[in-house]
Amino acid sequence: MKPKHAFALLTLPLALASAACVGTPGPVGNTAVPEPAKPVALDAYLGKWYEYGRYEAPFQKGCEGVTAEYSLRDDDKIKVVNSCYEGSLDGEFKQSTGKAKIVEDSAGAKLKVSFFGPFYGDYWVLDRGPEGADGLYDWSIVGEPSGRYLWMLTREAQPDTATRTLLERRVKELGYDWGLVLLTQQPAS
Repeated sequence: MKPKHAFALLTLPLALASAACVGTPGPVGNTAVPEPAKPVALDAYLGKWYEYGRYEAPFQKGCEGVTAEYSLRDDDKIKVVNSCYEGSLDGEFKQSTGKAKIVEDSAGAKLKVSFFGPFYGDYWVLDRGPEGADGLYDWSIVGEPSGRYLWMLTREAQPDTATRTLLERRVKELGYDWGLVLLTQQPAS
């Protein structure tokens, strides 16, 4: 597969159903993925997120400065724009656009995301922070049922020590192997 197409799969937790097209997923880091801990209000989740860390995925290999931006579309779906720099923060900038829909009866915490036609992957907001003064959640932990994919997202490119400590603790409490986490390089604030 051409690198351009492989990047189209750059999806924080996006397009997991088609991950097999770009390589073998990593090891299972959680054999008992829990259901999401809290409901998710869409308005508090929309906006720009910085990836703090992840389980390495074939479609994200070597990406740094990873961001995801969520906004509403005219058809009631969610527009998803993922960005990264290949290899380093000085690497080539890449961007991919997809769409997501909320899974019915999931209290907004489960989505289906697609970057390719009819193929949708699971995106579960396993936990999230409280709404800040701006009405937005300040952190989230995202996974899916296989336990092979994990992402930690924050609103700040460089989260403070308390947020970093909280994310590590919550990831472990959710049953994930912290030893598989790759911390993402982000530009200085």
